[in-house]
Amino acid sequence: MDRSTCRLFGVVALALGLAGGPAGTAAQSLQRSTVRHGSVEVPVEIARPEGRGPWPAVLYIHAKRGYEDVDRAHVQALARDGFLVMAPDWLAANMIERWPDRHVPESEDDVEAALAALRAHPDACRQPVGIVAKSRGPYFAIRLAARRPLDVGPIVAWYGHFQNPNAPEPQQLFSVAPELQQLRSPVLMLIGDADFELRRMVNGRAFYLLSERGVPVELQMYPMARRAFDFRADQSPEEKMATAHATRREREWLRRWMALDAQGRCTGAAARAP
Repeated sequence: MDRSTCRLFGVVALALGLAGGPAGTAAQSLQRSTVRHGSVEVPVEIARPEGRGPWPAVLYIHAKRGYEDVDRAHVQALARDGFLVMAPDWLAANMIERWPDRHVPESEDDVEAALAALRAHPDACRQPVGIVAKSRGPYFAIRLAARRPLDVGPIVAWYGHFQNPNAPEPQQLFSVAPELQQLRSPVLMLIGDADFELRRMVNGRAFYLLSERGVPVELQMYPMARRAFDFRADQSPEEKMATAHATRREREWLRRWMALDAQGRCTGAAARAP
C-alpha cells in the first residue's frame, strides 16, 4: 500500500470470541492503520486470511453506534472466510459522537478514502471490492457505488438505511435515496420482520426499485428477528438461527457476485499481483 495513503501505526492480536456474531472459532490478527485524505487521518483495521494473497477484498462499514468489538468479530469472520477486509472508523475520523442523529457528509470522504486504499492494497485481488455494511453503513455503500461503479462490487446490507438520514420526513416515509436509480451493484438485504416499521418499508421500496431496474437484488426477511438481531445481548434462539443463516448468505452472495472459485479465491486476471 502506498505510504502516503495508508500509514501503519501498530499491529495487535485481538483474541475475540464470536458469541452473538458470525460463526467461527479461531482468532485473527487485526492490523491497525490510518488512511489519509487531505489533512484527515482515518483509523482503519485490516484483517487478512491465513496464507498468501491476493484475496478478494471487502470494505466493512459500521453502524452509527460506532466501531466496536462486535464489528471486529464480524471482520475477523470475513477474513476466515477468505476475504481481505478493511474497516474504517468513520466516527473517529471526524470526532463524531456515537449515535449521531444526523448524517455527516464529511464522513463519506473517510469511507471513500478507505475504499481507495483497499483497492490499492498489494494483497487485494484486482477487481471491484465487495461491501458489508450495517444500519447506517449501507447508505454510505450505495452512495459509494453510485459514484464509483467500477470500484464497488456486491453489497450486503444488514438492516440498512436506503434513504438519506437527513431527508425530510415525507421522503423518509414515501421514497428512497436517489442513488438507487444509478446503482448497478448486486445487493443482498438482511433484515428482521420485527425491525422498526419504517426501516422495513424503506428496504421494501429499495428492493422493488432495484428489481424493476434489473439490478440483482434479494431481500431476506427473518421471522421474529429484531434490529441488530446478530449481536443483541438478549438474543433469542430465533435470532441466533437468523444470524447463522444471514452469515452464510453473506458469504454466498459475496462469492457469487465476485466470481470466486470453490475455495473462495479470485480467478483469471483478478488473481494476478499488481
